[in-house]
Amino acid sequence: MGRLFGTDGVRGIANSELTPELAYKIGRAGAYVLTCETQHKARILVGKDTRISGGILESALIAGICSVGAEAVVAGVIPTPAIAYLVRHENFDSGVMISASHNPFEHNGIKFFNNEGYKLSDEIENRIEAIILDNSEEIESPTHDKIGHITYDNLLCDKYIDFAVSTSEVKFDGLKIAIDCANGASSMTAEKALKKLGAEVFVINNKPNGININDNCGSTHIEGLQKYVKEVGADIGLAFDGDADRVLAVDENGGFVDGDKIMAVCGLELKKQGRLAKNTIVATVMSNLGFFVMGKEQGVEILRTKVGDRYVLEEMLKGGYTIGGEQSGHVILLENNTTGDGLVTGIQLAGVVKKSGKTLSDLASVMQVYPQVLVNAKVKNEFKNSYMENEDIKAAVEEIENEFKDSGRVLIRPSGTEPLVRVMIEGKDEELIREKAQKLADLIENKLN
Repeated sequence: MGRLFGTDGVRGIANSELTPELAYKIGRAGAYVLTCETQHKARILVGKDTRISGGILESALIAGICSVGAEAVVAGVIPTPAIAYLVRHENFDSGVMISASHNPFEHNGIKFFNNEGYKLSDEIENRIEAIILDNSEEIESPTHDKIGHITYDNLLCDKYIDFAVSTSEVKFDGLKIAIDCANGASSMTAEKALKKLGAEVFVINNKPNGININDNCGSTHIEGLQKYVKEVGADIGLAFDGDADRVLAVDENGGFVDGDKIMAVCGLELKKQGRLAKNTIVATVMSNLGFFVMGKEQGVEILRTKVGDRYVLEEMLKGGYTIGGEQSGHVILLENNTTGDGLVTGIQLAGVVKKSGKTLSDLASVMQVYPQVLVNAKVKNEFKNSYMENEDIKAAVEEIENEFKDSGRVLIRPSGTEPLVRVMIEGKDEELIREKAQKLADLIENKLN
């Protein structure tokens, strides 16, 4: 991670860590780096989610963009994946989204997309950082008619809705779908799209007020939708996060269908149609062991990357794969979009339910979720990355792995922000793996303090 940019743009508490002054500098430097080689007046698309701080950050960001001579086209409240789609299909030179995704309302963030709809490479982010923090490049400030200007386009959200609808091969007549919009960006898109497809739609948490985004709702609080699905008798429930780039699902019984199960259902449907590129799904090391067991049983190869959708996407582009994602519901379907797209993923999942005539619980049962226990070991910060250099810890991990063979696994990783080593063990016997995880965490604490 860089000095400003994290794994998903620049994030922080709005008006404290992520200030309007910083937003102006990000807009100015980002617009310069992403458009300095264009031979025309550059157009940059700007969107935001429903946070109360979106307005002040948007104004500052736009001022920065226009200060280098670019045109800022303002889409208003719109999902992150809509920015990725519209940049490509409406010929923008770049796109930028103001959002902190699933985080509480007081947080906000800024992330850019290039002209192909992909998030920026580390190299480009580092160049923008260097301009802001080190004045590494001088940026001209044009005057007269060369100053950038602002336009507003209220039709862009509808164009994204039409795109999302077009990804479905079937109409949803007779299908009852419940959605939780997290009081976020999907409040503008999800209900409209699903109704266009013919579904009977039931909605909760679609009245954003600036401070209720992700507040005990959406994909981070699935229990509300689980209850609602049973109340209204829905066939499927879809819970989005604040910027709608991820989705989690609920089956007709109120059962939880996470990102692993969504990828299993959609991936097997692609395989059935001969569209699962190289018979492969890309996941992360945090996907449940049951997902990998399902892959073996169904003849699907499942690759593992580091945690983070950017690593999933890198692997997908490198290998030419069509589907990948995370347990958290961030699913990338490269046939449709260049980033995780909660609405499109939800539409594909509902489409499998409709086409197959099966219930979602039946479809999702192709994968058995193995119990997963996570225990944090508190260690000295300077030692948290060297746990496998200790022979006793290494031997203990190997002993557990040999005992479990193919019916369990051990995953140890340092926390990115705290003096902790996270010990995660999966297996069939929850009591046994809890005992093993605690014992291993105790050993790590003893050896690394």
